[in-house]
Amino acid sequence: MTTNKQPGFAPAASPHASTIVHTPEEAITAGEISIPSQGDLLPAYHARPKHSDAPLPVIIVVQEIFGVHEHIRDICRRLALEGYLAVAPELYFRQGDPNDYDDIPSLFSGLVSKVPDAQVLADLDHVASWAARNGGDANRLAITGFCWGGRIAWLYAAHNPQLKAAVAWYGRLIGDKTLNSPKHPVDVAVDLSAPVLGLYGGKDSGIPLDTVETMRHALRAANAKADIVVYPDAGHAFNADYRPSYHAESAKDGWQRMLAWFAQYNGKKG
Repeated sequence: MTTNKQPGFAPAASPHASTIVHTPEEAITAGEISIPSQGDLLPAYHARPKHSDAPLPVIIVVQEIFGVHEHIRDICRRLALEGYLAVAPELYFRQGDPNDYDDIPSLFSGLVSKVPDAQVLADLDHVASWAARNGGDANRLAITGFCWGGRIAWLYAAHNPQLKAAVAWYGRLIGDKTLNSPKHPVDVAVDLSAPVLGLYGGKDSGIPLDTVETMRHALRAANAKADIVVYPDAGHAFNADYRPSYHAESAKDGWQRMLAWFAQYNGKKG
């Protein structure tokens, strides 16, 4: 069963599925914040455990193509329940609002393609700095991202030497080079400074398996600390519980693998 629209979700992400997960907030503190970045105030959503004395390990959550809508906010809440300070910045905010677009092609051409990677990576550095000043442990910094954000997670693992771990969900690995996107994950495999876990769908028509194999070869050639898991029955956006693409079995396994990756390389609360 699907419905056309759900409050809090990006219009271009419809139709919405009936499998939407909503994480309760009784045990966490969550809400909107503003982060100083490159002369602007970067809007963001954050969530953390309600009762925590020690500095928390930090996970930056990078949005899908649809921006920081309800699904990404809920990802932050889920991570807060696991003992993390999770922060999801609105990385398109200078170029526009994804809620102004009703379909994916116009969203991509009208907004997403205009967002420079260099701007995004610099904003993420400021998010990390904010987290370190606001209850986060600067020595336990990780990142995860979905779709558009999955690609960014790979790039950030080659950008910030302080990063301890990254998990990239179905982020594109290869693509045309543009002024805004001069490099892709396959180009930075040799530069990775943090261990990266990649989670991909075997039926993802937008990320063909041959490109996943190309990335695996690049990682091996670079002797990079990374692992790529492909779920044969899953397509693109298989963790997006609010969309028909949701594949519960793969999503749940990927979530547990992500938590184990972060526990191994970035540490848990306490």
